Amino acid sequence: MFNALVVRKEGEEKPVAGVEQIGEDMLPEGNVTVAVEYSTVNYKDGLCIGPGGGLVRNYPHVPGIDFAGTVEASDDDRYTPGDKVVLTGWRVGEAHWGGYAQKARVNADWLVPLPAGLDTRQAMAVGTAGFTAMLAVMALEDHVLKGGPVLVTGAAGGVGSVATAILANLGHEVAAVTGRPETEEYLRGLGATQIVPREELNETTKRPLEKEVWGGCVDAVGGEMLARVLGQMQYGASVAAVGLAGGAGLPATVIPFLLRGVNLLGIDSVMQPFENRLPAWERIAKHLPMDKLEAMVRPATLSDLPQLGRDILKGQVKGRVVVDVNS
Repeated sequence: MFNALVVRKEGEEKPVAGVEQIGEDMLPEGNVTVAVEYSTVNYKDGLCIGPGGGLVRNYPHVPGIDFAGTVEASDDDRYTPGDKVVLTGWRVGEAHWGGYAQKARVNADWLVPLPAGLDTRQAMAVGTAGFTAMLAVMALEDHVLKGGPVLVTGAAGGVGSVATAILANLGHEVAAVTGRPETEEYLRGLGATQIVPREELNETTKRPLEKEVWGGCVDAVGGEMLARVLGQMQYGASVAAVGLAGGAGLPATVIPFLLRGVNLLGIDSVMQPFENRLPAWERIAKHLPMDKLEAMVRPATLSDLPQLGRDILKGQVKGRVVVDVNS
């Protein structure tokens, strides 16, 4: 028997999450069993834990879209007991039982060997949020980052925090957007050289183009803010779109794309193939300063998760939560 955060739903009642002891025979099908050491909390986790049910279709359910740990048993030649592994995405924690448990059983294709330079705790300080941030930075690099500051929206969140630290470590000037003035010291500690109050970009404008300001952008907000930012990009600059905290709509025109050659790059971290995941994780180990990563971390346990799930949906979680599933 081992501990897991289990979400249950009876009839038309709202789902309820709580820590339970379950047996290994309850784990789903898969060819690798992992002794989970750490997980984390993402926006999707909040949707899966919370009373709204969100992304979960079948109950009982164990959420947790990320985990890192040690292979306990494997029917796949790529992994042997004792190997350290990390998993993000592949709808684990949504359609498939996830990492909010002391054991997980998954498809070997979904795993990535833990890169040299990272331990399992650090890997979950990174998690889907940090992995997504690295994919966004790599996409911007592929399309040539222009001179001038790189804008990071939702900068105090998980993706924004890691993107800010990585971009600053790579030598870029980072302008961090936040609606929480109390996070300014935190963001400057990650390497941001400019703090942009959220209200400055939340104001809508009828002008499709404004002064060219940003040499690149990692956008975790979407909606009206993304529309505004598109009109402020330098000629030929790119925006990597990673989230929709501000809404899924895009009230913009095509003018920035046609007259300034702006690129809007969609970033998906869920279904990325293994050959893209491995270099991204290797670059995380190389370019994300571990002291900056540690500054983002908030420790948690399985019993903390119901409240954290509610908090992250309200935008009240700063940085990265690392869940020690064994404490």
